Amino acid sequence: MGVVTVLGGGYPASGAAGPDRVPVPYLPEGLRYDSREGAGEVQTPLLGSPADDLLIGDKVWFRHAKAGEMCERFDALHLIEGDAVTATVPTYRGEGRTFL
Repeated sequence: MGVVTVLGGGYPASGAAGPDRVPVPYLPEGLRYDSREGAGEVQTPLLGSPADDLLIGDKVWFRHAKAGEMCERFDALHLIEGDAVTATVPTYRGEGRTFL
């Protein structure tokens, strides 16, 4: 079984801590959290056979539980259908707005 440590680990959603609030390793398929670890701010260990094929600099993608965490940190979101980026849309941050 493979092990890889990735830079960062996505952005946990606000609210009460729980499995519905953490980013989920998405690509490459088959990666999962170690039961003793979770998504880290600096680094995140992941387990699964796809780890054996990853090289330094390869990307691991996470799906986030809520869009708010992405929209408050980035200026734009890329909308994807299949393998293609179909649109790029500004977030409220990208439009120069803040709500806090």
